[in-house]
Amino acid sequence: MRPALTIITAAVLATVALTGCGSRGEARTDANGVTLLSYMGWADQVTPPELAENLGFFEGKVKLDWIGNTNSGPQDIQTAATGQVDFGGAFAGAVAKLAAAGAPITAVLNYYGSDEKSFGGYYVTDDSPIRSVTDLVGKKIGVNTLGGQNEADVYEALKRAGLNSQQIDSVQLIALPTPNIEDSLRKGQIDVAGLTGQFQQRALANGGVRPVFTEIDEFGGPINGGPYVFRNDYIEKNPDVVRTFTTGVAKALEWERTTPRDQVIAKFTQIINDRHRAGESTESLKYWLSVGVPSRYGELSDGDFMRWERWLRDTDAIDGDLEPRKFYTNEFNAMLRPEAKGTTAQGEAHRKGSGTADTGN
Repeated sequence: MRPALTIITAAVLATVALTGCGSRGEARTDANGVTLLSYMGWADQVTPPELAENLGFFEGKVKLDWIGNTNSGPQDIQTAATGQVDFGGAFAGAVAKLAAAGAPITAVLNYYGSDEKSFGGYYVTDDSPIRSVTDLVGKKIGVNTLGGQNEADVYEALKRAGLNSQQIDSVQLIALPTPNIEDSLRKGQIDVAGLTGQFQQRALANGGVRPVFTEIDEFGGPINGGPYVFRNDYIEKNPDVVRTFTTGVAKALEWERTTPRDQVIAKFTQIINDRHRAGESTESLKYWLSVGVPSRYGELSDGDFMRWERWLRDTDAIDGDLEPRKFYTNEFNAMLRPEAKGTTAQGEAHRKGSGTADTGN
């Protein structure tokens, strides 16, 4: 595992060094003067910002400008750090790594994680000889990207199991498109599949797989997974835009949490069908279970980043103190104000009572 981490860290440093001055933080607008936020999406999925826009939570002040899909959180935040997109999202450890490398970014709210219903896990076929974390030595694990949470999860699990550096290094991570990981496991191309969300539930519904360990096992309960980030110069020049985005996404997270599951799936299906992106499928949406973000409104905390300090230190991503408050803020999340929380609760109750909770218009 260590060589992959070293390569990714070097790539981050090179990216920041070469393109750190690539963005001036200027906001773009459409013909009507509405601010455009460029971003990368995820195939077959509806992200919290996409849901927020559809539900009208940006209040007509912001429009999303999709430029393509990613399969990698670290790649996503690198494109944000270099100004190729306006915001990006990744697991908290990758954000800390990029910030430590000198990237001028700030995290504004959590957008994914694990809760009692939705959590990441590492699965094998029922007939696999792999029964415990120690059996992972020398095996291939399919993950959605290198340098992401899967990599940190596996490292932490191996470390806690008492494995030495040579044993840890023998575990090979194979980066695969998220929708294809299950199929690669069943074909024997990998030994273990890192699965989460609707793709995990699809694999379980198809049968014949079992977990070796899950995030809930590893961390003893739900965790916040990762935040969205903006470049610091963009935040400085466009604080109201960042506030509109952050608050709208926070509302979308709570809409997912409080809206009946069938209505959430119907809304996701509608959004994917209406956007007509090539090659997308809504088939796996029926396996969606929950929002997966334990903190209300996506609130950030030191612990979201400090959880990964050992992984960051052992992989040479940091050498000094990890100081999360230097690269995250809850300042732009208006839903964390006491009066906003009360107003939103009343609004949610009104929407449900009027039968319009799933229309978003």
